[in-house]
Amino acid sequence: MSMMTPAERVAIARHEGRPGTVDYIDGLFTDFFELRGDRQCREDPSILGGIALFHGRPVTVIGTRKGKNLEENLKFNFGMPGPEGYRKALRLMQQAEKFERPVVTFIDTPGAYPGVEAEARGQGEAIARNLCEMSRLAVPIVAVVTGEGNSGGALALGVANTVLMLENAVYSVLSPEGFASILWKDAGRSGEACALMKLTAEDLLAQGVIDEIIPEPEGGAHTDPAAQLAAVDRALTAALTNLQKVSDLNIAGLRYKKFRGMGGSGYAAGN
Repeated sequence: MSMMTPAERVAIARHEGRPGTVDYIDGLFTDFFELRGDRQCREDPSILGGIALFHGRPVTVIGTRKGKNLEENLKFNFGMPGPEGYRKALRLMQQAEKFERPVVTFIDTPGAYPGVEAEARGQGEAIARNLCEMSRLAVPIVAVVTGEGNSGGALALGVANTVLMLENAVYSVLSPEGFASILWKDAGRSGEACALMKLTAEDLLAQGVIDEIIPEPEGGAHTDPAAQLAAVDRALTAALTNLQKVSDLNIAGLRYKKFRGMGGSGYAAGN
């Protein structure tokens, strides 16, 4: 892996040309059928989800999307879902369990939308509900952190049996700017915060937070999207194949044990 600073990796993770959820769905899955709405309030386009085939196998695929230009950024709220988006995601995951389909999630978000209206409609409860229900879902879940994975907005799609992470992606409790603002009252020190937060794929693999790093082309995923799609395809195929060997009775228990063990004494990657 190239020797880049954490701040440089954050910049690559945020690159506007980086492949996103739409690219992965179009490039890796066939017969994708989008499902919309949370059945309570409205459709949230910042989360895309539906049914598809992955190498001929039915799956449910869900991911956050930012867009690649200002018009799309505004349409998708810069990849910051509201509670309706998380309720939609949960609805699709529960449907996947009913029909015994594995779930694949793609994570690329600066965080859940923090606006007053989102809080009024139950943002915190929606995220908490996803964490609770994903922890006990009786089908395999594979999460792929493709760009930014910040805060509970990312974790709401990240409680998975296998968590994969692209080489230059980042995964953290909040953005470096938010971290610097809280710790030093100075968002301008975000580069310094990147080094302290241990948000790179290498850091998180060593801590056991993720299970595998997916390599990227030199300079980042945006420099060779086709090669990146192929690398993600291989990693997803291997992860789903391995999870096929686990019985339905054990799949939720192993996921629960995995997350309960994080941060415990002696916890290491692979445990």
